[in-house]
Amino acid sequence: MQLPYVYQVTKYDPADRDERGRYTGHEDTVSDHGEVEASYLRAVAAFAGETGVERLAVREPQVPSFAPFGLEPPVDGFGLDGLFPAGPAGFHDGAEVPLDIGLELVRAMLRDNGAWCRLEVEGAFAVHVGWDQYVYVSSSRPCEAALARTRELGLFPERLDTSPYAFEEEEQVVQRPGDDDFWADLHRAVATGRAGILEETHLEGASRWHHLTRDTIDPVRAGLAPRARLAVWPPLSTDIDAVLSALPADGLVEGVWQDDDGTIRSAIADEDEFPDLVARMSRARAAALLSMYVDERVPLCTAVMPDDDGVLRARWRTEPTPSDRTWARRQLPA
Repeated sequence: MQLPYVYQVTKYDPADRDERGRYTGHEDTVSDHGEVEASYLRAVAAFAGETGVERLAVREPQVPSFAPFGLEPPVDGFGLDGLFPAGPAGFHDGAEVPLDIGLELVRAMLRDNGAWCRLEVEGAFAVHVGWDQYVYVSSSRPCEAALARTRELGLFPERLDTSPYAFEEEEQVVQRPGDDDFWADLHRAVATGRAGILEETHLEGASRWHHLTRDTIDPVRAGLAPRARLAVWPPLSTDIDAVLSALPADGLVEGVWQDDDGTIRSAIADEDEFPDLVARMSRARAAALLSMYVDERVPLCTAVMPDDDGVLRARWRTEPTPSDRTWARRQLPA
């Protein structure tokens, strides 16, 4: 839902922009970790207060993956340390946080060295943090007092039609939910030897891997993060030499392997890092190599976990596989 009042809030004076809108002043594009950063947080709090918002929902959370592009060095814990009672596991799509924790997430995003997410209240409020200290606040109310307060803080609010970071629905593709039918199919695939590992993407940029057997499927399901995206893969190969001989001459691959203790691990590597990857995987019990290129990375099937009431509220989608398309066609009216 597009909210009617959208404001770009920055430290950049509009008077210091050229005819194309590019900033020509002297403000730095990174956070000062001080008074200016605090002013951003006070401004967001003012908009939230005038809108009547006390809690925010985390949407589409992400963390830097193998190639962080932030302007500041990465930090341990992605800036999430101490923010969630359950630890970083509490940072998931749909998690509700009080406003003060939401402001700490805004701080982390302003520092551009860790976690990122949209912070929203459906139909009422949204905060999106973009590159270079650009913050976008959307509200169901005009927030005249918050606008005045933002100016008092030395920041510059400007009216927009929409936030450039608003979530955009992709083309209408029927998304398979990770419901009882999905897990029943997974039980059959594991029993017949077609499936053996599950990739759980609980945050954009971060995955966990699970070994699937008849005995582990239900515990794995119970331990998944809310609204996680799932990808089912064939069993790992015990022929480690054959797996490693399939390494390409160059490119980006993900090695997935099982240690002696049964733990599934993974690492992403390019040709410069292949020797280290080979060293790690050569001691594995079983392993596989997966391409990092979308057209070549095709699991057996995918799904997204619904909420506890069975409703699929996650907005992100998986890349449909041939099996997913077959399932989607079965959902069409006869």
